[in-house]
Formats: sequence, C-alpha cells, structure tokens
Amino acid sequence: MSQIYSFIASHLRPFVFVLLGWSMLLIPAHAQIDQTKVDDFIRQTAYQQKRPLVEVETIVNQATFKSDIIDKMNRPAEKTMTWERYRNIFMKPERIDAGVDFWTKNEMVLNQISVQTGVSVEAIIGIIGVETYFGERMGNYLVLDALYTLAFGYPRRSSFFKAELSKFFELCAKEGLDPLAIKGSYAGAMGYGQFMPSSYLAYAKSYDSDTGADLMNEVNDGIASVANYLKVHRWDQGGLIAIQANKSENAEALSKQSVKPNKTISYYTQKGYKLTESIDPNTLASLQTMEMEDGSKEYWFTFKNFYVITRYNHSPLYALAVFQLGEAIKEARKVKQ
Repeated sequence: MSQIYSFIASHLRPFVFVLLGWSMLLIPAHAQIDQTKVDDFIRQTAYQQKRPLVEVETIVNQATFKSDIIDKMNRPAEKTMTWERYRNIFMKPERIDAGVDFWTKNEMVLNQISVQTGVSVEAIIGIIGVETYFGERMGNYLVLDALYTLAFGYPRRSSFFKAELSKFFELCAKEGLDPLAIKGSYAGAMGYGQFMPSSYLAYAKSYDSDTGADLMNEVNDGIASVANYLKVHRWDQGGLIAIQANKSENAEALSKQSVKPNKTISYYTQKGYKLTESIDPNTLASLQTMEMEDGSKEYWFTFKNFYVITRYNHSPLYALAVFQLGEAIKEARKVKQ
C-alpha cells in the first residue's frame, strides 16, 4: 500500500505545483495592497480637499496595481548604467535631428520664453528631448494607476507617492482634467516636461494665459513650464553648465563630490584636474566623475546651472545628458541653417 501512495504522490506532485502556480496568477493584483491604508488615504484626501468621500472613493477604486512599475522603480537607468550607456540612449542622430525640427517649429516661442526667463533655449530643448523625445513619448501608463501602485505598493517611497496621488486629485480638480484618462510615465509624471503632480501645481505655466496650463496637449505651455521650473530654481542667465576636465597622471584621487558647486576651479587644478577651456580660476565648480563601459572615466567640471538641472532630476548623468543633447542640437541646427 505504501508503494501505491508513493507512486501517486510522485506522479501528482508536478500537477500540484502547476495548480498552485495558476492559483497565484489568479490572485488579484489588489491583494498586494493594504486596503486599510487605501481607505485611510481616501478619507484623508476627501477631508483635506473638501470633496465628497464617495467621489474620491469611486476614482481610487478604479485604479489598477501594476507590478511592472515596481520592477522599473527598482532598476532606474540612472542607477544601473554607466555614463557611456546612458549617454548613448539620448545622443543619437535621429533624436538630435528631431530636436532641430522641434526648435525650428517652435523658434518664436522658445526665443520669447528664453528672453523672459533668462533660461537658454538649449537647456529647455535638452530637457524636453531627454524627457519625452520632444513630446512624442509622454508615457503609456494611466497616471492614476502609476501613483496608486507606488503609493500603496512601494513602501520605500510610499509617503512621497501618497502625497503625489493626493496632489493629482487636486490638480485634476483645478485644471478640469479627467483622472481616469491622463497618461504619463511609470512614476506618474506627465506632459512634455514630465511634471509630477506637485510640480505641475507649483511650476506649470500657461504661455498665453494667466491661469491654467495644459502640459499634455499644448507645446507652448510645456516650453513655458520647463523654463519656469529652471528659473524658479535660480537658473543663472548666461552661466556655465559643464566643461570637460583633463586628469593629470599625478592627480589626487578625490572622493565623490557634491553636485552643488562649492569649491573653486583653482582648488581642483591644484589637485591635478585641468580645464579644457579658460575661465576664472575663482569660479565655483564641482568635479563629477563619469564611468565608461571599458572602466575608464570622464571628468567634468560642473557649475551652478548643472546643479539647477539636477533639481529637475537629481542624477548627474541626467543633467549631463540634458546639457550634451541641447548643445548637440544647437550645433546641428547651425549646420542646417
């Protein structure tokens, strides 16, 4: 009899595992969410924004948990790639050509906003080009789904994304947006410049109106808002962004430097890092080290405006990509004129 049981057990085991696997797939995604926390959020948001509880509840209950969003949050390109690989995503001929076309089509607005804000056209172009390929790739996730997933399924930054989800409700009410229709990135960013809801509320600017801004459909509003963001974060009109440095053979090894410039150029030159251009040695700078695929390094002196770009995205790789893309588009445009 024991042999019969052993035979049955050994032959049924694979089918048991298959059934268990299917049962796991059938568990709804919402099972990964603590509904108590969701209910608390609904009550708090309704109270703070003086909205009917049922209204907030109805919208939130239509959100869908997206597990692939968590996967993407756990491996962002800025933290998993070398500078060389990251740079090659953006510094492609077709993206540069698209940037030239974008500049040409929107030249009047770009020039006008640049004069008004003091922010260079190439900085505005660089950000929109890196963020959304000049408006062609604004994201395919419902913003509601993205923020819901991260607010209640990503504990490491749940407080931040709960706040952004609340701001999303506020934004939709203010601008008359449909919270069930707006699409954006896997992190919940929207529009030409990929603004999070809090940034949308704080920095979005209409090009031709004192109120309202449509960053998803109006390119002029997108341009004005990116420039306004940089201006508010103290963009230095005509200021430097980055200059490549040369490291001498006997240069001192330096620890990772703050992205905020707080040492003079002369400090770094005394350590063995030389400028490739001539500027005032008393200029405040930082020295950023960029990893290449073969293990070698690039060294870049970065300045106040580089730091301002990192207020948009804290990664030095991002800021350098924005700078280089903007400069490449400017140079390509000169050739075509």
